Amino acid sequence: MLSTILDSLRISASNDDQHNLRTHPRREVDSCVAMIDGKIFPVKNWSNGGALLSGLEHTIGENDEKEITLKFKLSDRVMDITHTGKVLRKVHDKFAMKFAPLTQELEKNFQTVIDDYVTQEFVNSQA
Repeated sequence: MLSTILDSLRISASNDDQHNLRTHPRREVDSCVAMIDGKIFPVKNWSNGGALLSGLEHTIGENDEKEITLKFKLSDRVMDITHTGKVLRKVHDKFAMKFAPLTQELEKNFQTVIDDYVTQEFVNSQA
């Protein structure tokens, strides 16, 4: 029963409105930072396809391929997800990265982050 409820919530666990459909819906609700080259950047939003980061970094240029570690604050721990991505654009104090294709393990890890958020929202709604 609980898994059916969670599955129905999982479908709408995106911050994108219906007029802005993307391959991977963006998420802004998760507590997350990114680490690139030993520096920490706040994550404005993320999806299975990439992330929008804030913080001007002069050593990172457009089209650079970088290893990125996303650090998510879950209800019971901090979860690190490390992957590679390419810087698509830099505008003002933000830059967007597109992730390399995800492995099944990485997709499972991202789904764990989403499931944790949905579960916590359900628990909070019952309090």
